Amino acid sequence: MLVSGRRKSVAFFITLGACLVALAVALNVSWILLNWREVALLVFGIIFFVLIIIGLVLNTTFLIREIRRNEQHDAFINAVTHELKTPIASIRLHLETLKAHELHEEQRQDFYNVVLADTDRLLQTVEQVLFAGRTGHRGRKVSSTMIDLSSLVRECVDLARIRYDLTPGSVNYFELLNGERPQVSGDTEELRAAISNLIDNAIKYSDQDVQVSVEVAALDQKRVTVRIRDRGVGIPSAQLKRIFKRFYRVPGRVMARVKGTGLGLFIVRSVIEKHGGRVFAESAGVGQGSTFTIQLPRA
Repeated sequence: MLVSGRRKSVAFFITLGACLVALAVALNVSWILLNWREVALLVFGIIFFVLIIIGLVLNTTFLIREIRRNEQHDAFINAVTHELKTPIASIRLHLETLKAHELHEEQRQDFYNVVLADTDRLLQTVEQVLFAGRTGHRGRKVSSTMIDLSSLVRECVDLARIRYDLTPGSVNYFELLNGERPQVSGDTEELRAAISNLIDNAIKYSDQDVQVSVEVAALDQKRVTVRIRDRGVGIPSAQLKRIFKRFYRVPGRVMARVKGTGLGLFIVRSVIEKHGGRVFAESAGVGQGSTFTIQLPRA
């Protein structure tokens, strides 16, 4: 209901802007035809006409952007509410069951594991929202330390295997470094969060058979690159640049099956750009998997 109402508002403002532009053009053309001998008035009329058209276009563009921004904020609030409410409800249910019933030790341990997993999910959501708020500040400074990038990426891969209970063959790690140990300068925790975000997305958006490869390679004398490839749901070509925007989530049923806040890739882009690098996505289309590439300057 809310989305359809917003779409109607967008259509209304587009139609209104088009009608006003058409009316202004008609009035100006008729005025020129009736007063073509008045050169001075003609010049002023053209100037005012151009200003009116520019004002109408800017006003319509601003209104449409505000409506879309409000849509994104509403979607973000709904997503965060779901991401907070679901683990809280699960934790409450399991704790009430533990309190009301005498369970075998094995069942109790299973319940404890579920509660801990839901707590981790809840904490991850909160930290992601707080992290996005910090990365959004333009004046934020990055603490600089020397980082062995290959070791950091390997740690993220091992952590992902443990977190999602995957076999070593599900997430493969490669190094194309010719014996080098590339060093980058930056904040270890922020880079770990960015790389882990991409690996987590590759796993979550894969099908049941998870096949993810993570590669660290020396791009040239000045840059080092990290590539995360998956064989998952893929990304439509029209969405490859939009996915890094704050609160943005790719529309469609396939993408909607994975819940999220729309902040993960925004955090990745913010962190990498603060470290003087760039990140971009590639995909052959829906169902063809995707590749995310990080490029960082060497220290």
